Amino acid sequence: MNKVLLIYTGGTIGMGKNPLTSALEPLDFNHLVASMPEFKLIKTDIDVYQFTPPIDSSDVAPEKWAQLVRIITRNYEQYDGFVILHGTDTMAYTASALSFMLENLTKPVILTGSQLPMGLLRTDGKENLITSLELASIKDENGNARVPEVCIYFSGQLIRGNRSTKINANGFHAFESFNYGHLCDAGVSFEFHDHHILKPSFDKPMIPHFDMDANVVVFSLFPGVQEHIVYNVLRSKEIRSIVMRTFGSGNAPQYPWLTQTLREASMNGVVVVNISQCVAGTVEMGRYGTGCQLMKNGVVSGYDSTVEAAVTKIMYLLAEYDDPHTIRKLMNTSLAGEITIS
Repeated sequence: MNKVLLIYTGGTIGMGKNPLTSALEPLDFNHLVASMPEFKLIKTDIDVYQFTPPIDSSDVAPEKWAQLVRIITRNYEQYDGFVILHGTDTMAYTASALSFMLENLTKPVILTGSQLPMGLLRTDGKENLITSLELASIKDENGNARVPEVCIYFSGQLIRGNRSTKINANGFHAFESFNYGHLCDAGVSFEFHDHHILKPSFDKPMIPHFDMDANVVVFSLFPGVQEHIVYNVLRSKEIRSIVMRTFGSGNAPQYPWLTQTLREASMNGVVVVNISQCVAGTVEMGRYGTGCQLMKNGVVSGYDSTVEAAVTKIMYLLAEYDDPHTIRKLMNTSLAGEITIS
């Protein structure tokens, strides 16, 4: 029988209603698995690892990502897959980070959660959890994991973790992958889209990485952006990378001061990455003159990356490499299926 490790970090899904006080309180997931009849119907063994105390996803930081990597690494040979229960607010950041930190992943790591606590009658948590556990245990005809990558499962859709973004704070359809197709749609049956699923080297080991360098700033352009504010932020000595969210297909205003500031940053070894503020589409800096101007001044394309993937990828690369030229080259390389390069 297959084995799945359920890792509970915190979040809305882990709340239950106290029958005496009606207050929402963190659940004991060991007790939950033992008491829910639905779990007995899943044809896999389930073990539970709980963060103590649980964390709000707003407090997630690189140290927690490293903790998750250590848990998965220690248990990698004992389990066929991993399901991580996580708050929805930063789930896409964690999924993106893990996709880079778990190099050559050959087993499913599926993040899920819910918009309503498990203790409420209309919760979406039960279906999200049970389906994630099933997906994490499925193998192909060769005995390999059917979906060997970091994913998010939510509301009937399995999507690549580093292609995901949270789109709704209230609805059950909370996540979407705008620039990449679903890995699986879960209806009456599972409809896998194999051409979208990563194909790792199953004969090679998974290589864990634990360090992330968070000396990064996300800078969104807007009409009327002020020189003195940008100047003070982007010239900080601690900054090693700037993720710049530009207009449309990668365009920026042609202010001489902005061009000069970006040029100086690039010359000083700061890696400036251009991603679009649009939820769909890709950066094409050669399409318009405003984008060409950025390219001439050392800005590198983030292609169709989400902000979550761009930020965590650059944090990963900064921790791995000192040479800005190497980092720029790798930002233009798909490491874990995070960007589409035509």
